[in-house]
Amino acid sequence: MKTFEITQPDKRIINALEDKINNLTKPKGSLGRLEEIAIRVGLITGSLKPNLKHPYNIIFAADHGIVEENISKSPKEVTWQVVNNFIDGGAGINYLCKQHGFKLVVVDTGVDYDFAPNDLVINRKIRKGTRSYLHEAAMNSNEFDKAIEIGCESVQQAYDNGCNIISFGEMGITNTAASSVWMSYLTGIPLDECVGAGSGLDKSGIEHKYKVLSDCMAHYKGDRSTEDIMRYFGGYEMVAATGAMLQAASLGMIILVDGFIMTVCMLAACKLYPETIEYAIFGHQGDEMGHSKLLHVLHARPILQLGMRLGEGTGAVCAYPIIQSSVLMLHEMASFRKAEMTKYFA
Repeated sequence: MKTFEITQPDKRIINALEDKINNLTKPKGSLGRLEEIAIRVGLITGSLKPNLKHPYNIIFAADHGIVEENISKSPKEVTWQVVNNFIDGGAGINYLCKQHGFKLVVVDTGVDYDFAPNDLVINRKIRKGTRSYLHEAAMNSNEFDKAIEIGCESVQQAYDNGCNIISFGEMGITNTAASSVWMSYLTGIPLDECVGAGSGLDKSGIEHKYKVLSDCMAHYKGDRSTEDIMRYFGGYEMVAATGAMLQAASLGMIILVDGFIMTVCMLAACKLYPETIEYAIFGHQGDEMGHSKLLHVLHARPILQLGMRLGEGTGAVCAYPIIQSSVLMLHEMASFRKAEMTKYFA
């Protein structure tokens, strides 16, 4: 696996950021979480007047071999159908990216479908879907390394185009299943507290999903390292997203983390390189089973809780205007001294 150089942001700037915010024309702490987010953005960028530049939302797409076990409400073909909807501009993430000024990029890392040439989807197909981890590893070591590299390359291109704030999404039927297994192994939380409804399973469907995943975990004979868990149970899109997060952290970019699946990928990234968490801002807490527990493990406080569970980066992109507001506070609010106002709090 590729190695990364990820260092913590220089925390010496925190006192200066707090002093600046506390001397703006407002009662101390009166802008609530905007103040907290502003400190986070200033810390990551190393600036008292940070700028958000050319935001990107990169969606990684792939199919999963475990889909044959009927553990998803949605059939396998929905993966490529949704990607075609991205291409046609009709998906939720399309209008949200347009609304909030994000460049949308879709990377095909392993969809079992051949897309017609288009300007949106980048063809980096590793294989037409992973293998079923009920019977064998989802991917081999070379495929794992390739997925990491694809994530890195995608982020590097965004960075080279001037991006300093980036979010990630995914498309792959049954990837909440793989995410549940990752979560259980990497946190020690029992599987039944990690498995949820995904795209809409009822109670009996969730029970079947849990039974299949329990069998998969019982058959696993690997070394339980983070890399091996990712390789054995992952999707190409999930491994690519994890690599993308590691690359973004190594470049000092702000990482907006979306829902359950992307939070699991951030967990994996932090297991490999703990400093990665310093570059993350969590956009949204979704309704998928286990997400709140996972956020608690990461000591993460998401900006929004809107009951969304679409994925695709939608929750992260929806949180972006709040981050913009926090940054504008640092740029546009006057200090008591500049406004020649009496500081009206201790």
